[in-house]
Amino acid sequence: MTRQASLPPVAVIGAGFSGTMAALQLLSVLPPERPVLLCERSGSFARGLAYGTGNPAHLLNVRAANMSAFPDRPGHFEEWLAGADLGEGVVRTPAGTFVARGHYGSYLTDLLKAAVTGPGAPRLRLVNDAVIDLEPRADGFLLRTEGGQSHRVAGAVLAMGNLATAAGRSRHSLDPWAPERFGRLHAHAPVLIVGTGLTMLDAVASLRAQGFSGAILALSRRGLLPNAHAPAAPWPAPDLTQADFATLRRLVARIRGEVARAAQAGVGWHGVVDALRPLTDTIWRSLPPREQARFQRHLRPFWDVHRHRTAPPTARIIADEIARGALTVRAGRLLAVEDEAARAVVTLRLRGAERPERLAVQAIIDATGFGRLNESRDPLLHRLLERGLVRPGPFGLGLDAGVDYRALGGSAGEGGGPLWILGPLLRGVLWECTAVPDIRNEAADLASLVAADLDRAAAA
Repeated sequence: MTRQASLPPVAVIGAGFSGTMAALQLLSVLPPERPVLLCERSGSFARGLAYGTGNPAHLLNVRAANMSAFPDRPGHFEEWLAGADLGEGVVRTPAGTFVARGHYGSYLTDLLKAAVTGPGAPRLRLVNDAVIDLEPRADGFLLRTEGGQSHRVAGAVLAMGNLATAAGRSRHSLDPWAPERFGRLHAHAPVLIVGTGLTMLDAVASLRAQGFSGAILALSRRGLLPNAHAPAAPWPAPDLTQADFATLRRLVARIRGEVARAAQAGVGWHGVVDALRPLTDTIWRSLPPREQARFQRHLRPFWDVHRHRTAPPTARIIADEIARGALTVRAGRLLAVEDEAARAVVTLRLRGAERPERLAVQAIIDATGFGRLNESRDPLLHRLLERGLVRPGPFGLGLDAGVDYRALGGSAGEGGGPLWILGPLLRGVLWECTAVPDIRNEAADLASLVAADLDRAAAA
């Protein structure tokens, strides 16, 4: 088949880590005649929310040794680090080297710059505008943006990152991803953080960096804090069988047995959890839906604090905050918020308390991490749902897709055209789709599948 002088591009919507890696991997497998559009509504490509911070205390929660952007070049990020003059924000510990998230954003920016300015005709085109619609056409989509642009594309990859949480329920709410907008906080009144996971740890660092010296209360249903990384000997992946997936109770017993065997061999639980990482999505897909739902209701917080660990320096800072009484971590629920002129009065039900408690706070930070599809105000997602090109995924955590990452849409579950999904939008279909080591592998797989699909469509 003779190639055309120019083929319609593939669009990647979202330019955080998921979108950036989708674009770079597509460039490596698509024919030179097919460009890639990388669309981003914010003012910053490659960094996204996660890597746009300039606070050196916001450390990656994954060791630098496992943060290469490329699955076939595991030392790539460490090589970049060795050649970069970064100053603070690189911390070496017995558990590994941990780097400020802003530095990782610089790494991704360099990768994107190289793709845009490399030799030959530029194939990566940056579209700094919000995509608001994908209108189906016989040969793909007509992509429309908020600013009035339109592009004919052969297909599109949805890679918009984590869904935003619901709008704050108080006018005293602060966005943990925009600490520069915290304003003036007074030391005499506490701040409430809802959520006690990794986002809470960053929120504490942001508050202190903004000069707030007062009390912080962090609240979550279980009151669990992320565990810290520690040196861990490797442990072989357990040989799980179909019988282990029959019920969640049986699976947990099997993994606890594995932890006990590892302990007898002098290997901590960290090694067992790390050994499970390549198997996590197989485990998730093998569980019956009722057992997946039980995991969501009962076990997810416990899994998260063991699986998504924090850098040791961050853990020490939080431990010191708690020890000196500056940070209090409690298990409970936020029942109500009543706004007053200069404060919010929150009603809490703390675990073990006989009755609800009222507390006046000057600000509330939602650090629960990610929202659900029904909370999203993204105009593109709403339009795609209306068109039947996509449908909600399991438990409403994201969008539904097949094993080939292709979007599933419509009541019959048919494919939604040449439309693929990558990253946190797959949460529920996959379980491990939010961290760099997982997304980089999935981006490479997706790019190969997209290229094969487009080749078949062109030959038809």
